Amino acid sequence: MHARLLLVAFALTCTALACAQPAAAQDMPARKPGLWEIKTTSEGHGMPPTTSEHCIDAETDKLMNSMGGNMRQEMCPKRDVQKVGSTIVVDSVCKAMGMTITSHSVTSGDFNSAYTVKITSKTEGGPPGLAGNTSITLDAKWMGACKADQKPGDMMSAGRKINIRDMQNMPGMPGAPAQKK
Repeated sequence: MHARLLLVAFALTCTALACAQPAAAQDMPARKPGLWEIKTTSEGHGMPPTTSEHCIDAETDKLMNSMGGNMRQEMCPKRDVQKVGSTIVVDSVCKAMGMTITSHSVTSGDFNSAYTVKITSKTEGGPPGLAGNTSITLDAKWMGACKADQKPGDMMSAGRKINIRDMQNMPGMPGAPAQKK
């Protein structure tokens, strides 16, 4: 059961990362520097809601948006990004872990105080129990200045803190140094 939940979490994370961000960092409006609280809820796979915090400045916000760009391009060769007024709409077809994930996301908000990303996706193939329809909503709210023990790039979730710059250097992450054999 634990392994299944990890697979579901990974699939949902892939879906959210691949779909929630437009095709390129320059397509996503810059968020106001400071502390952002992001509440993630999903329907369709029984995952509980999560809350994370992101402490950003202009540099780390841009880094967060661009990280995984090559991975998204490889995983999601079919992507259509449309700007409709202040809303960004992304339709994509992605392939990961033997699954095909067809997604539609709508991002709206002002990126100075709050924004919302709503993603609907249909997953086909892959491990048993992962196929089906999923809805993910990311509600982000600007909380003010980062806390005293936070620095730009820090992401806090489930009692853990990692900095986006450290993630860049993790083996297997896009942009990470090649592993020595």
